[in-house]
Parts: sequence; structure tokens; C-alpha cells
Amino acid sequence: MINKGDYAEAIEFAKNIELKFTNDPDFWFIVGSIYSILDDSKKALTYYEKSLALKDDDVETLIVKTNAHLSLEQKDEAIKCCRRIIEINPKNFEAQELLEKLENI
Repeated sequence: MINKGDYAEAIEFAKNIELKFTNDPDFWFIVGSIYSILDDSKKALTYYEKSLALKDDDVETLIVKTNAHLSLEQKDEAIKCCRRIIEINPKNFEAQELLEKLENI
């Protein structure tokens, strides 16, 4: 479904199977990513939060969560995500650069 671009169908499928994957951070990450593709950052954040609740040190999820906050013009939340990324991986230069830009706006 996702490979074919049937994102709405993929969301419906995910809703039908989500009880089987409540403890799988990758499942929530994928659902959030589909919502991001559909330009629904608000819903995407809900699923990224579920993923991070299960695996709070996942830099990839934090990166897409940062982007979702930026698309919603939630600067303070994006800054928090950048700081968490740097806490996990101090050598993440993208997060460092973005944090510096955000703090100077």
C-alpha cells in the first residue's frame, strides 16, 4: 500500500491492526510518517509521541518530530527535540545547526 502511494488506505489498515502493535515503536513511527506524507503534521506528532514513549532515544523519530513541529511553527517544541537529539548524539551536527538557528530567531 505505502509503496504504491495508497496512503489513506495504509492509514485505515493501520487503524485495524494497531492493537497488535501497541508496543512497537516502529509501527507508530511508520503511521506518523504516513501522516507527514499526507501533510498532517498534527496527527503525525501524535504517533511520533507514541513511538518515543516506547523508545525515547530514537534519533530518527526525534528528527521527524522536529520537522513536524517546524511545519506547525512550534519553535519551542522543535528546540526541545533538537536538544534531546544532541543529548543522545552530541555529534549530530544537523541538530546542532538547527538548534543554533532556532535559538537566534
